[in-house]
Amino acid sequence: MLTKEEGDFLLKLARSTIEKFVNDEKAEKPSSYPKALDEKKGIFCTITEDGDLRGCIGLPYPIKPLIDALIDSAQSACEDPRFEKLSEAELNKIKIELSVLTEPKMIKVEKPEQYLEEIRIGRDGLIIQCDSCSGLLLPQVASDYGWGVEEFLNHLCLKAGLLPEEWKNPEARIYKFQAQIFKE
Repeated sequence: MLTKEEGDFLLKLARSTIEKFVNDEKAEKPSSYPKALDEKKGIFCTITEDGDLRGCIGLPYPIKPLIDALIDSAQSACEDPRFEKLSEAELNKIKIELSVLTEPKMIKVEKPEQYLEEIRIGRDGLIIQCDSCSGLLLPQVASDYGWGVEEFLNHLCLKAGLLPEEWKNPEARIYKFQAQIFKE
């Protein structure tokens, strides 16, 4: 778990990284930062404007030091392919939310119906892998939309480009993770 001070540092770094990226400047790792940010962790950077999603990109697996993963995710969120590239005019209107992830762990079940008992809304984020498709939904998504577990799983499949109930496919692999969330 990160401290509030470490989370605040990440938010400030995300904001400055986004501002530099939008202004075609190079964002660099600060020379001084909390050492906890050297730990490898997954992170997602979510950008909203007037409460509407404007970009959400991240690294789900702990493959980089958190500080590097944050810079990459913040820049990528500015160019989320679902939206136009973030503009300089929008910088004063956006809010940033960071989700620092625990390492995803595969949920092992004998029957797909057991997923319904293994997933807790508001705590767990999910990743599905099936065939060559994969998708991820952060823990707060299900809570924000008021979904139950089955609806969460169906939307996870849709995010991956699968049919809604593909989570019942014995070949599907579902992973869960938790997130520590920091918001502006």
